[in-house]
Amino acid sequence: MSGTSGLTHIDASGEAHMVDVGDKAETTRIATAEGHVTMAPATLQLILDGNAKKGDVIGTARLAGIMAAKQTSNLIPLCHPLMLTKIAVEISEDTALPGLRVTATAKLTGKTGVEMEALTAVSVACLTIYDMAKAADKAMEIGGIRLLEKSGGKSGDYKHPEHLK
Repeated sequence: MSGTSGLTHIDASGEAHMVDVGDKAETTRIATAEGHVTMAPATLQLILDGNAKKGDVIGTARLAGIMAAKQTSNLIPLCHPLMLTKIAVEISEDTALPGLRVTATAKLTGKTGVEMEALTAVSVACLTIYDMAKAADKAMEIGGIRLLEKSGGKSGDYKHPEHLK
């Protein structure tokens, strides 16, 4: 089945399994993901002014994203535990949303990619923003979570079509 479907975590009988990466070469692997939280302009201003009741929304969300990346294998079945060498979470104002845009980059030298770690970091950072500001705006929306780019490994480099420069 995996030969026709292209799914690496499904064996010939259709059962899920963890991929054996033991024979793969170690390469530098980097992945960047993004997402956003759309909110009312007043909520965005409240966060930017540092006046959210729960405290520093952006700083806390950044830390939550970093911590989440390190826990990815505990959260996502079949993910390998990885020794990340870097995880960076950037959170910036986007008045066009209006809201906050979250970008995370994960890096390591190893035998498997870090796409899930970057995506997990973004997801949890967005959830933390929602949690910390929900008292002011329950109508916030989380969206746009996607892989922007990745490099390294057997499958080579990838850039999201909308992220090509």
